[in-house]
Amino acid sequence: MLKEKYPFYLANEAVYANTNLPVTDKFSGAVVTRTAMADEETISRAIGCAESAALAMRQFPAYKRQMVLEHCVKEFTARSEELAHVLCIEAGKPIKDSRGEVTRLIETFKIAAEESVRLGGEFIPLDRSPRTNGYVGLTKKIPVGPCSFITPFNFPLNLTAHKVAPAIAAGCPFILKPASLTPIGALIIGEVLAQTDLPKGAFSILPCTRDGAALFTEDERLKLLSFTGSPVVGWALKARAGKKKVVLELGGNAACIVDHDTDLDDAIQRIVFGAFYQSGQSCVGVQRILVHQDIYQEFKHRLVKAARTLKSGDPSQEDTFIGPMINEKEAERVASWIYAAVDHGANLLCGGTRRGAILEATLLDNVPKDENICRREAFGPVAVLSSFTDFDAAVTEVNDSDFGLQTGVFTRDIYKVQRAWDNLEVGGVIIGDVPSWRADQMPYGGVKDSGLGREGIRYAIEDMTEPRLLVIRSLP
Repeated sequence: MLKEKYPFYLANEAVYANTNLPVTDKFSGAVVTRTAMADEETISRAIGCAESAALAMRQFPAYKRQMVLEHCVKEFTARSEELAHVLCIEAGKPIKDSRGEVTRLIETFKIAAEESVRLGGEFIPLDRSPRTNGYVGLTKKIPVGPCSFITPFNFPLNLTAHKVAPAIAAGCPFILKPASLTPIGALIIGEVLAQTDLPKGAFSILPCTRDGAALFTEDERLKLLSFTGSPVVGWALKARAGKKKVVLELGGNAACIVDHDTDLDDAIQRIVFGAFYQSGQSCVGVQRILVHQDIYQEFKHRLVKAARTLKSGDPSQEDTFIGPMINEKEAERVASWIYAAVDHGANLLCGGTRRGAILEATLLDNVPKDENICRREAFGPVAVLSSFTDFDAAVTEVNDSDFGLQTGVFTRDIYKVQRAWDNLEVGGVIIGDVPSWRADQMPYGGVKDSGLGREGIRYAIEDMTEPRLLVIRSLP
C-alpha cells in the first residue's frame, strides 16, 4: 500500500531530493516509508514560484478551478481505500475513523468545487444623500496572493483539504508544510494535483523541520498564513508573521452540558464517540462533561459501562475503536495528568492503563478544577465528569476556560438553547450533539486561546480574498 519513498512537490512537480524523513507505523513503531525533506533554499524557491504564479492563478478561470477540484474528487474517490489505509498506518487512526476522514476529504473538495464558481461580489447603492446621488458601488473578490499553510498530525487529510481546496477555489497559489509525523496523505493530495493543469508554481508541498519552516511564517512574499496546531506554537507564529493575514485553528478543552430532560441512550452514545474517537486526539473532543444532578449517577454508571466496552489495539482491525496516540511520549503525558488528578483526590472511574502509545478510554470525576486534565487540552482519550443543578451556572463553568472552540448541549428546552447560544464563549454551539461534530461547509473556529478566524470552505475563501471596490459616477 505504501511506496518505498515519496517526493516533495516543488512548483507542481515531484522532486525525489532525498529520503531524509522516516515515517513510522504508529502501532508497530516500525519505519514503513521515507519522504523527501525540503531545506530552506527549496522553501524560498517554492515561495518565489508561488509569487510568480499569483497572476496566472488570479486569471485561471472559475470553470478550470472547478475542473481541478472535481478531478481531485474523482481521484480521491477511486483511491479511497488506499488513502484510508495510509492514514491508518501513518496516524494510527482506527480504520473506520480513517475511512470517515477520507469521506470528509472528498466532501470538502466537492464543496470547494461548488464554491469556486460562486465568487460573486456586491452591488452597493450609494445615493443615500444629495452628495452621493448619481453614484453606485460594486465589489468583486480578488485573491490575496501566495498563501502559507501548516497542518497538524491528527487529521492529515481533511485539515489539509480545508486549506488547499479553498485556496484553489479562490485562485491563490500556496505552499504547504504537512506534519512531519503524518506527511503521506498531503503528498498524495500533491500527486493528484500534479495531474491537473494548474498554473506552474500554483502549489508546493514540502515536509521540513520546524526550524526550516521559519520562512512559512516570516517571508514577506506570503500574504496569508493559515496554521492548525497547538496554541503555544500558533500564537508564537502570529507574533512573527509580520503584515500578512493570519488564521489560527488551535486547541480546546471542549465541554458538553447534559440537562435533566436528555435522552440518556442517545447522549451516552454520542458522548462516548465524542470523547474517545481517534484516541481523543481532536481539538473538539469531549473533555469536560457537565451533567444535571438529577441524572448524574445514572448517567455516570451508564457512561462508564459504555466506555469499558471500547476495544483498543491494532487500528487496522475493523472492531478497534481506540488506536495508539501519535507517539508514546504523548500517551505518557496524558497518563501523568490522569494520575496527578487522582493523587489530588479525583476518582478514576475507568481506564487509566497505558500500553506503549495506547491509553485506555478513561473517565474521572471529583477532579479539582485547577488540574491540568481540566484546565489544559488533554488531546487524549480522557474525559472529566461533574454535576450541576443550575443550567446558567453550568454555562458559566464552561466559560471558565482559556479555550473557546465548540460546546455540545443536550437539552430540549428552547429557552436554554437560546441562553447557551447567547452566553457560551465559543465559536460554535452544537445542540443535541457533541462539540466534536462538524460539517465541512460550516464556519469552524474559536475564540480566546482556541484561535483566530474561521475555516469552512466559504469562510476560508473570504480570508483568502479581498474585496475590491468600483465606484461609478453617472454623468449629469
